[in-house]
Amino acid sequence: MRSKEKKRFPDWTKTAVGLALGLIGFCIPLFVNFDGLSFAGHLTLGIFLVAASFWMLEPIPIYATSMLVIFLQIVLLSTQGPLYQNAELPSYTVEQASGQEEVWRIPDTALQNGTLFLRTGDRSSEELQVEVVETENGFVLVRSGELTAETQIVSDVNHILTGYTPASYTVFMGTLASPIIILFLGGFMLAAAAVKYNLDKNLTNVLLKPFGEKPMFIILGLMLVTAVLSAFMSNTATTAMMMTVAIPIALQVSVEDKFRVMLALSIPIAANLGGMATPIGTPPNAIVISALNAQGEGIAFGTWMLIAVPLVLVMLLSAWGLMRVMYPPTITRFKLELDSAFDKSAKALVMYAIFALTVVLWITEAQHGIPSGMVAFLPIMGLTVTSVLEKEDIRRLPWEVLWLVAGGIALGISMENTGLAIWLVSSISWDVLPQIGLLLVFGFVALMLSNFLSNTVTATLLIPLAVSMGTSGIAGEGFSLVISAVMIGMACNMAMLLPISTPPNAIAMSTGYIKTADMVKIGSIIGIIGLFVALAYAVLFWPLILL
Repeated sequence: MRSKEKKRFPDWTKTAVGLALGLIGFCIPLFVNFDGLSFAGHLTLGIFLVAASFWMLEPIPIYATSMLVIFLQIVLLSTQGPLYQNAELPSYTVEQASGQEEVWRIPDTALQNGTLFLRTGDRSSEELQVEVVETENGFVLVRSGELTAETQIVSDVNHILTGYTPASYTVFMGTLASPIIILFLGGFMLAAAAVKYNLDKNLTNVLLKPFGEKPMFIILGLMLVTAVLSAFMSNTATTAMMMTVAIPIALQVSVEDKFRVMLALSIPIAANLGGMATPIGTPPNAIVISALNAQGEGIAFGTWMLIAVPLVLVMLLSAWGLMRVMYPPTITRFKLELDSAFDKSAKALVMYAIFALTVVLWITEAQHGIPSGMVAFLPIMGLTVTSVLEKEDIRRLPWEVLWLVAGGIALGISMENTGLAIWLVSSISWDVLPQIGLLLVFGFVALMLSNFLSNTVTATLLIPLAVSMGTSGIAGEGFSLVISAVMIGMACNMAMLLPISTPPNAIAMSTGYIKTADMVKIGSIIGIIGLFVALAYAVLFWPLILL
């Protein structure tokens, strides 16, 4: 009886602590004013803190946290919610100061840190920086050549609509059917069909035969194959396919053996790292190259691979060795005993054709231009129309993973739209840092934000900041825009702390072989190692190629 009580007590404590931290985190922005952050940004910060607490400590299921995030955004941030349903921006028409050209008289409540908001609609505004001339009895004289006698400004910078244009509730609900969710669903259906018709077992036999029977070399084989595929196609699709290879292996291993945990972790880690290898591997890579091209600092496909592949190889081997230490397998040899006879029934042949066509279209996305999310509708449609997958098969799909990812997407939308993300980024005094410190902070911020936002959104926020620092000269004489941008892109791709950090992580969680604590533990170590390895490359190796 005592042992049972001891076992239950930590679980109860963890739940209580998680709920308490989430509630405190949600309330802090409601009672503490953060300078430069909009009212909507404060609300989003509260949602962000409760989500971070719940996702890490799991007082409620992680997919339930995502549903809570979407619900809070619908209620607190949508046009139809009680806060914004009837809200309208208070306006004031600027008055020209007597005898002073381009000097305007505005209420002091309309100005914050030299910024006022031009009213562009009943619920929308845009920022304008002005020069303060003097203050007088509740009014401020400002100088700006962009103001006219007809300009309407927001008369209260603390109004709930200032700095935020509320979105329809459908924007937040729509994340449940966003292209990335459809991509997930297509991958899940391919995986389900592969398992149903034993394609997974046959692929296992073919792909892993060269790596022998030792568990650690089987893991290495899985990681190398996954990384290579992820370099040229969607990380999500790669993970979904490779999980069809890993699951039958796990089913032949004892539940207590840590080999199962290592197996489930190895694939998303390899998928995340492999995406760094080519310009088309992940969206952050393309964002980096696009931004550099706009500044006349282009990076060729082969040059990108030359700087990225060595980093990927080092990180793959580091992750492999780390998992060997953290999750040593009990078994010493593992002989795959899988039936390699391919199913030749009509439905199996249809499944093979749909599977092959989908994979080819995903791999060649850069050539034909059809988005991977759109391609994912091919197996969704094809496998159901042909009855390859039936009603019972559809019911068994891991739908909770889709809810989990939808919550992360919705949170990213609000962090960007309310200005919270850029507020977090701009809170750092970048210009006072030495060059190596600047690279380290850029990488660290990119790594941390990408764990909660999509790495695409993080790169979209940080890359323009790096560009502006390079073009304005505030970063100092030795600042390299190319190396800084590449550092940000690489760091964005190393974020794998939580199930919501990347789609491959979420797919791995759906297997049930790992817990969030496993992902946090190894994801944090890999992220830190990767950050310093990338920093070493940025200082010692990349300048030889890029400068």
